[in-house]
Amino acid sequence: MSGLVRKSFDEPEEVRPFEEGMGELRLVNLDAGPVGRAVFQPGWQWSKHVKPIARTESCEAAHMGYVVSGRMEIVMDDGEQAEYGPGDFMICPPGHDAWILGDEPCVIVDWQGFADYAKR
Repeated sequence: MSGLVRKSFDEPEEVRPFEEGMGELRLVNLDAGPVGRAVFQPGWQWSKHVKPIARTESCEAAHMGYVVSGRMEIVMDDGEQAEYGPGDFMICPPGHDAWILGDEPCVIVDWQGFADYAKR
């Protein structure tokens, strides 16, 4: 057996919607852990649309991902901030808020932080 694996975000193992229809997370499970593709709609903000699900003061997930489209601003609890857009690779430690910039959905593929993200 060659060990090839094929998964599709079009047929994920799990879909987790955000509050108020502001997007969703689709997860595929791999032996190394889940990989997620999230679509964040314009107007989405973690503190408004995921905080009620997570029930933490800020996002406690560490993220390692790639921005496919759209723009996102991330602000750490200590005030450090950065803007991410198409083609950017991001590493983001726990303890942050984030929101979408502009009127285009933001699509991010994340290899690290989505295992328990927006999990009810």
